[in-house]
Amino acid sequence: MAKEKLVMIKEAELTNNCPECFNQDLKVSFYQKHKYGKLFHSITNEVTHEIVCNKCESKIYPVSWTDDIERSFKYYQKMVTPDRNTLKFTPLFWVLILLIVAIVAAGIYFTIQQT
Repeated sequence: MAKEKLVMIKEAELTNNCPECFNQDLKVSFYQKHKYGKLFHSITNEVTHEIVCNKCESKIYPVSWTDDIERSFKYYQKMVTPDRNTLKFTPLFWVLILLIVAIVAAGIYFTIQQT
């Protein structure tokens, strides 16, 4: 089973008011999903975000965003450049492929030798 991990790709401070405590100390973070398995490492194009108040430590969900928070969020969202989708195979994958090729080659060799 592949493990999923969110890797931070950008973090920025916002000077907008928090809808909960009305303090001007918000932080927006953008994360990209990475999947790790025994045979592969994959970077997906799925980007998630989170806005947190540094004072009251509450998450600010899109339902309670003000127009100012939404404008700031869209600005920083345009600045985010996620990593490309990639799929990298681990050394275990290549060893298994090499082992399968060697077994198939040995089987073909022995069938040819018997005729």
